[in-house]
Order: sequence, then C-alpha cells, then structure tokens
Amino acid sequence: MELKRNKSKKREAIYDALAKVTCHPTAEMLYESLKDDYPELSLGTVYRNLAVLEEEGRVISVSHDGGHAHYDARTEPHAHFICSGCQSVMDMDLCDKTEELYKCIEDSYGYKVESHSLCFTGLCSSCLER
Repeated sequence: MELKRNKSKKREAIYDALAKVTCHPTAEMLYESLKDDYPELSLGTVYRNLAVLEEEGRVISVSHDGGHAHYDARTEPHAHFICSGCQSVMDMDLCDKTEELYKCIEDSYGYKVESHSLCFTGLCSSCLER
C-alpha cells in the first residue's frame, strides 16, 4: 500500500528551488536560499522534505566521500562530475556512450541494466586554472 502524503507548501518550495537551478545544492544551500521567504523554515525541515522528495523519486542525491549530499531535480539517468578542489557537482550527458556501456555490461556479465548512478571525480576547469 502506497503512503499518501499531504501536499506541503514548504516541500514544494524546496522542490521548486532545486528544479530551477543547474547547480547541485546541499540542504544547507537550499535552506539559505529559502529562509528569507519562509522564516519559519528550519534546516531539519529541509532535510526531512528532501528525504521525502527522494523517496518519491522527484529528486536524487549525489554524495561523495567526506562531503555533504548534493541534490538534483533532474532524475533521469545521467553522470556527474564532482570537483575535488571546489566540491562543485556538475551534470555530464553521456547519452551516446550510455547505450554502449549498458550493452558492454550485458554482454560481459549477463546483467540487464535498467539505470545507473555514475560519478567522476577530479578537478574542474576553474580549479585547473588556479
């Protein structure tokens, strides 16, 4: 039985704030961007609602060792690049390579790939220039 949740003004504000940016903010960054418009909003509320949104499949979290989770409203399978210098998280569209990778995995291991979560780490172009 699916749990039916009530609509929440704060949850929708959190989702909307996330959906309109291309960066991948942390819960703290979302809280900072919303607290002026929602003075009663707490950081705990942001975390709880992000967990609900993730459970509902409306957002994904991108985590890396020792870092905070970053959130993304773009939920279709795509890769991310995490800069080890500035901790930025950026989308990578590898659509033309994804089918090839899925086929390689299926041919090599006999698995049926349905989705993926792929993160690359390194230095972004801005950090390389420094």
